[in-house]
Amino acid sequence: MPELLIVRHGQASFGAENYDALSDLGHRQSVLAGESLRATGWQPDRIITGTLDRQIDTAKAMGFALAPEQHPGLNEYDFQDLLRAQGQADSFQDPRDDRKAHFRRLRDTVHAWMRDEIAGTAETWASFAARVEDARSFAISGDAKRVLVVSSGGVIGQMVATTLGGQVETMMTLNLQIKNTALTRFVYSARGFYLHEFNSAPHFATADGAPLISYS
Repeated sequence: MPELLIVRHGQASFGAENYDALSDLGHRQSVLAGESLRATGWQPDRIITGTLDRQIDTAKAMGFALAPEQHPGLNEYDFQDLLRAQGQADSFQDPRDDRKAHFRRLRDTVHAWMRDEIAGTAETWASFAARVEDARSFAISGDAKRVLVVSSGGVIGQMVATTLGGQVETMMTLNLQIKNTALTRFVYSARGFYLHEFNSAPHFATADGAPLISYS
């Protein structure tokens, strides 16, 4: 069966002027993910990213020869915009200051967005869910047998939750678990679309690789 393999981008640059750039760790994670796939003989015959720099640069660092396509439906939701709409943008703190508090706030804010409790956002929850589905449909169109997608945690969480038929909040539970450059694999046919593997990271499954795990 054809495979859709979605990789979460490498670690972004928290605290830097341009958050969307890969950190040095994020670049290393991406190189290792590509090397790990090639070591198993897995080669994509189609590559798709969102339009965010951290997604594009992850795909580039993975080192496959194909030129990636782009689909904006693979872009992450805008947490900063959600905070702005809540009037809390000025109170945003670098997640390195208190990671647990940051991720609790992220979860609670996205849950409120899902319930349509945040007015004035640039994108509604319904619009986000619709564009993720559009991106999924785009990725599995055509004749490619191995499709590599580089996206973000929220998109991957939403795609998995929808595939499994989970409650809407399941998306965020999954989102917060997804490691940078982890692999989530689906298989599909005319009969259906199925989750085959979630959040795996064989490239970190060594003594040297374990310290490279990150979630942001």
